[in-house]
Amino acid sequence: MATDPTQRSYRAPCPGCGAPVEFRSAQSTHAVCGYCQSTVVRSGDVLQRLGKMAELFDDHSPLQLMASGRITLDGKEVPFTLIGRLQYKTEAGVWTEWSAFLQDGTLASLGEDNGAYVFTRPMEAGRELPEASRFRIGATTAISGKSYSVAFSGSATLISAQGELPKLPPIGQPFDMVELRSADGEVLSIDYGHQPPHLERGRAVLLEDLKLTGLKDESAKDEKGRQFNCPHCGAPVQVQLSTTKSITCGSCASIISLDSGVGGELRSAEQDEPVRPIIPLGSKGQLQGVHWQVVGFQHRMGVEPGDDEHFGWSEYLLFNQKRGFAFLVDAEDGWSMVRPTTGAPQMAASGRSATYLGTTYQLKYSYEAETTYVLGEFYWQVTRGQKTSNRDFASAKGLLSMEQTSNEVTWSSGDKLASDTVAKAFKLEDKKDVLQRDDPGPFVAKSGLGCGTIIIIAIVIIILLILLSNCSGSSGSSGYRSSGGSFGGYSSGGGGHK
Repeated sequence: MATDPTQRSYRAPCPGCGAPVEFRSAQSTHAVCGYCQSTVVRSGDVLQRLGKMAELFDDHSPLQLMASGRITLDGKEVPFTLIGRLQYKTEAGVWTEWSAFLQDGTLASLGEDNGAYVFTRPMEAGRELPEASRFRIGATTAISGKSYSVAFSGSATLISAQGELPKLPPIGQPFDMVELRSADGEVLSIDYGHQPPHLERGRAVLLEDLKLTGLKDESAKDEKGRQFNCPHCGAPVQVQLSTTKSITCGSCASIISLDSGVGGELRSAEQDEPVRPIIPLGSKGQLQGVHWQVVGFQHRMGVEPGDDEHFGWSEYLLFNQKRGFAFLVDAEDGWSMVRPTTGAPQMAASGRSATYLGTTYQLKYSYEAETTYVLGEFYWQVTRGQKTSNRDFASAKGLLSMEQTSNEVTWSSGDKLASDTVAKAFKLEDKKDVLQRDDPGPFVAKSGLGCGTIIIIAIVIIILLILLSNCSGSSGSSGYRSSGGSFGGYSSGGGGHK
């Protein structure tokens, strides 16, 4: 356990049940009794009971109180211990933030972010912050002299807590939250549940890099509470992942919301017209040096503004215990693999290009997307009919995509994959013909034709028309449209961790 000799822990009996409640950090103002769930506030050496805390949504995370690890800060490894846990809820689902007690006596947070983790520390704003409503999605703003893009702006609610806590907004009462992202990968959150607003800034981390000890045993994920009956057809449904927010019934394919936890009120939505995934759920394969398992599948449709012709693609949600989630995308023009970015690429004012990590990507497609069918488990609250506004970009180094809803912007980046690579990765050589796509070069945009190619085609068509006209005396016409308006919709969707 990470400790600091300059700190003195404080222990006092719980006003609710008399059990010992301990404060390890001098910055912690609240705690939740581990025996009776009483919420207590510390005032000097006296504990006062505020009420009883709601039960935690059991997400079966590998993290738990008193787990310890090491984080690199300013070039040095600093030990920390997880001493508290806060659970929040938005329209997108539930997420958890862990309170980390650093060896120097300060506090930080370890929270979810697009199926991964972000380690953040409190910071000063350097100026008076505007109201949350002033932050417009996709706009840029400066905090402490640094430029950020507004990735999320909406309402959040604290639904439960555990352990020792540096902050505690009123439980069950919505408050505003804003999330900002920088071009170099920083995440900055503004919590308006406090006055003045509370700011935290940090970066994405991998659990394996934190050298964590004291995690839950793997067997903890096999508890019977993760199996329940489908609220639509009554068939047994088994939840496999700790971060699942939505799941589909294997018998009737209904989409089931888990945002209240297993055992809470389960809501289901029927689905028809199923689309069968080519790669079965549960399949395991190695791509880009990482072992993945297929845990989710969704089919999506897109349409360009002012056009009535739709195009479709499929997305496979891949999971690795230490790397989190990625998306394998199957489009008519080829396969691609992408992951949500932590940072926010900078889009030009014209919207015709975007810059990310020093590389400029050119706009290829702009379209509206809709989810039409889902199977499996998802780390965000997915529903049939979800709609986003998308922009796809490409460069000589890969692909970049932006998805936007009314209160969130999500960026994804990745690369094209050859069909043979996908077949070999999932040992589906017997399905090579079914998996075969147009496979352009690794840096060629999907199904779009270059200007030179289009001009040549147009000239050839004109010559043919002239020849046909001369032969038959009748006139003809011809047109061309790309088979798909995106890179196969390789963009991830999914939303941020809020």
